[in-house]
Amino acid sequence: MSDYGHDLVFGSFVTPGAGDPDRTVGLAVLTEQVGLDLVTFQDHPYQPAFLDTWTLLSFVAARTNRVHLAANVTNLPLRPPAVLARSVASLDLLSDGRITLGLGAGAFWDAIEAMGGRRLTPGQGVRALEEAIEIIRQMWDTETRGGVRVDGEFYRVVGAKRGPAPAHPVPVWLGAYKPRMLQLTGRRADGWLPTLGYLQPGDLTKGNAIIDDAAQEAGRSPRDVRRLLNVAGQFSAVGRGPLNGPAEQWVQELAELALGEGVSAFILAGDDPDDLRRFAGEVAPAVRELVAAERDRGVAERPQGTAERDPGTVERAQSTAEGDRGAAAGDRGAAAEPVAAPAVRPSRASANGGAFAVVPTPDDGVRRSDQQVWDESTRPTGPAPDPDRTYTPQEQATGAHLVQIHDGLRAELAQIHDLIEQVAAGEIDAGAARSHINTMTMRQNRWTLGVYCESYCRIVTTHHTIEDQSFFPRLRARDPRLGPVVDRLEQEHHVIHDVLEGVDRALVAYVGSPDGLADLRAAVDLLTDALLSHLSYEERELVEPLARLGVA
Repeated sequence: MSDYGHDLVFGSFVTPGAGDPDRTVGLAVLTEQVGLDLVTFQDHPYQPAFLDTWTLLSFVAARTNRVHLAANVTNLPLRPPAVLARSVASLDLLSDGRITLGLGAGAFWDAIEAMGGRRLTPGQGVRALEEAIEIIRQMWDTETRGGVRVDGEFYRVVGAKRGPAPAHPVPVWLGAYKPRMLQLTGRRADGWLPTLGYLQPGDLTKGNAIIDDAAQEAGRSPRDVRRLLNVAGQFSAVGRGPLNGPAEQWVQELAELALGEGVSAFILAGDDPDDLRRFAGEVAPAVRELVAAERDRGVAERPQGTAERDPGTVERAQSTAEGDRGAAAGDRGAAAEPVAAPAVRPSRASANGGAFAVVPTPDDGVRRSDQQVWDESTRPTGPAPDPDRTYTPQEQATGAHLVQIHDGLRAELAQIHDLIEQVAAGEIDAGAARSHINTMTMRQNRWTLGVYCESYCRIVTTHHTIEDQSFFPRLRARDPRLGPVVDRLEQEHHVIHDVLEGVDRALVAYVGSPDGLADLRAAVDLLTDALLSHLSYEERELVEPLARLGVA
């Protein structure tokens, strides 16, 4: 098993078609609207049916605000590295640090040669790429005195002035398949970016081993190299093969790639907007949840004081749990208004047991709306915990993960507030906001504990042979005293669904009447009151029973 502990990233791989430029740009903008992290385009300058990739990236950068951008991957033989370095740095500055440099050694040499490029052998291509990386990084390094000097076999730069420096440390990802390219990736790159369809069974494992060995020989950590993957497939009601089936199948297969092969970025190749929405709304959040749960489980099961294994183990991932939640939620859109912050303190108890240390997120009592959807004073409570009982880290992991799931929903709520303010400011239209909200985890109704567990237990079964059941029936069965609490939580799930429908109706009404902004804000305020109150109540009543009853 290999898991390098990186936060998970999800993106799109859009065809840069010149036949309908508006559609090409629209798919890139949709990538941001549905909450994905990255939009990429292939780079084939010799292809007249395609837009020039760097021109397209610049245009898309100006049309978006948050999503990161990259060529997948840049055709180096037709883009001189010193000039490319300035192009990347300039666009990174203009886009406020949203550019990544994907690089390839070159392919389709007849077409490259026809465009004036030099034909190279595979070995020459690798050596030329390494020289180019050196030139590019020297161009970006404005802290070093003197000009850029690389007197290479393929590129010669003698005293070029450095700069500009990019807005952030731009990662360099290599499209690599053969051993020499993989070794270069381990020595010099920040990421490995192959396409799943070009790989044979076992290639990911073999490639990771070559990269890890090369990184260690170069004095680097294998964790310095992110593992990315271009994926393609079909969403269908019935599974027909790898990445060809329902969203739940996609979730399980991508989570297996993350935990078993160390892949931390999945980039969906295709130009179907509905597939983008499903990938963002149904697949990405669930994969993040499952990977976070498995990482937490690995940490909880490791005895205190046990050294971490090689860079592949899930135990190492505890320090990245916060990053995973940020990528799943907060990083997907800046919040215009603060929402209650999570209050999670993972257990530091010994493997033999200690005090319960998972802190539910408190309800701050703040209410934005004059309307009430339920009477909070009638909420039942469960049995009081035994003050003398101790809990192992493994027992506490499920409750901690429940709070993590809720953190993502709180962050999505912040995104909704941000979207409404963008609508009010005229930055996006109400239709785009509605499309984004419809892809969110809470809108898909996957945030309910029972529905979440349908997917969660599927992958847990794969790894731990745990019975595929939902939390609520198991809680009722193991402690009947929790029955009234579970009943109330299920009732509130239905109420929140209706409140979400009210937000949707307000958005539709606002399209026809801009005077409806006040009603739209009121609907979102009511959702905020209901959801934050409900999540706090659920955590208050369930995090301790989940540990006490051994529900995993």
